[in-house]
Amino acid sequence: MEKAFPEGVQKVWEALQNHHYQGEIFISEHTIFTVEDASRAVGVPPEEILKSLVLLADGSPVLALLSGTNKVHLKKIKKLLQARKVVMSTPEFVLDYSGFQVGGVPPLGYPEPIQAFLDEDLFLHETVWAAGGSDHAFFPIAPSLLLEYVKGRKEDIKKEPLP
Repeated sequence: MEKAFPEGVQKVWEALQNHHYQGEIFISEHTIFTVEDASRAVGVPPEEILKSLVLLADGSPVLALLSGTNKVHLKKIKKLLQARKVVMSTPEFVLDYSGFQVGGVPPLGYPEPIQAFLDEDLFLHETVWAAGGSDHAFFPIAPSLLLEYVKGRKEDIKKEPLP
């Protein structure tokens, strides 16, 4: 039987199905807008929440996929891409480009292939929980499978916490 989801979630579901994903997308009555919200809704520590950030590298979209407690180090991304400028994209850009609103940005389901960098810390966990295209939808995935699905690169992209 075909699943029917709201539009953004449906895009993510179809992308997952294209990879023969064996899991489910869960819909929560509670928001997953922030890592803390997602941690409570899913019932896992914040480190196991996948944070999907859309960056702009010399004007082109790039994904940074991080463990929920980590922050992206833009200079590391800039160096990896040999870009002149890397910035966080605006919520308006993310919505216009992808159709996804901040708070529900998924790691896949974009209108075109997008370069993705996966935080090394994701691989400390057997499963991470990713937004599924809305701030109420999420799905579990093994980091190694996510790496394969997004054709990404496992890299050191996090800012080190201050001592």
